[in-house]
Amino acid sequence: MTAHTQGRVIPDRLTSPLARALRSWEALLLLVAVAIFIANSFASPYFLDPWNLSDASFNFTEKAMIAFAMAMLIIAGDIDLSVASIIALASTVMGAAALAGADVPVLVGLGLGTGLLCGAFNGLLVAGFGLPSIVVTIGTMSLFRGISYIVLGDQAYTEYPKGFGYFGQGYVWWVFSFELVLFAVMAVVFGLLLHKTNFGRATYAIGNNATAARFSGIRVDRIRFILFLLTGLCSGIAAVCLTSRLGSTRPSIGTGYELEVVTMVVLGGVNILGGSGSIHGVVIAAFVMGLVTFGLGLLNVPGIVMSIIIGLLLIGVIALPRLWRMWRK
Repeated sequence: MTAHTQGRVIPDRLTSPLARALRSWEALLLLVAVAIFIANSFASPYFLDPWNLSDASFNFTEKAMIAFAMAMLIIAGDIDLSVASIIALASTVMGAAALAGADVPVLVGLGLGTGLLCGAFNGLLVAGFGLPSIVVTIGTMSLFRGISYIVLGDQAYTEYPKGFGYFGQGYVWWVFSFELVLFAVMAVVFGLLLHKTNFGRATYAIGNNATAARFSGIRVDRIRFILFLLTGLCSGIAAVCLTSRLGSTRPSIGTGYELEVVTMVVLGGVNILGGSGSIHGVVIAAFVMGLVTFGLGLLNVPGIVMSIIIGLLLIGVIALPRLWRMWRK
């Protein structure tokens, strides 16, 4: 069907879901992931081995668990830069409990509980007292990791129960690790939460205009507090998996994770200023970053170079939309 205006024929816009999907950032990101996968398969003869691909998943699963909650937090207009320090503090608490003889369920409960308490503390300062989230979480980033350094110093906790290693080293079936399965489950849960519930719609509304959302009846502060709780809980889950995989706790554990988590979220198409983004974009971005770091690792690229690449990737992803708009003008 067409519309006629003063002798001109104006075709209807392509509005089908398939057309919108093909023009989306997620579709471009998926093409990038496929290209990186193909490039890695040519760069190293060991890349296509199923067990090597399984090992590659450890490069992103723990960070992606945090990225799901971080995505919702950033969509709502906030950010949490203390997630890596929450990992350190939760790991320290678990290590101290393991040294005292605690069994596996208690250790897991302490790890998750510590994450929740840290998230509640951040949420109270931001949602309860109205402080800027970036300032608060920069402060708690130093606070939480500082506590770990005070408790541990130069020491490390290594006495964990045998069964604790399953969370970071065990396999559910064949090459599918427990972490990878947990990552998939969390992706589904957060996808449904953000895209199919009133809570998710309220999160978008707050990110677009918190004042309008408040006047429309949305309990803005309550939702922001819950989002910080979720971020803390996911950091606790990541702490359990990372500590289990390494088999030890040091105060430096998880250093730099906050940068990679934010990069993963922004690369996935989440607007750093809030108001837009998707969980499936974050999932694809997690695979992209995992493939990049694993491919570079197979080529023996030093870790510091990987950090530089990740930093440039973050700057590039943030700058690209603005450069694109400037070019079109």
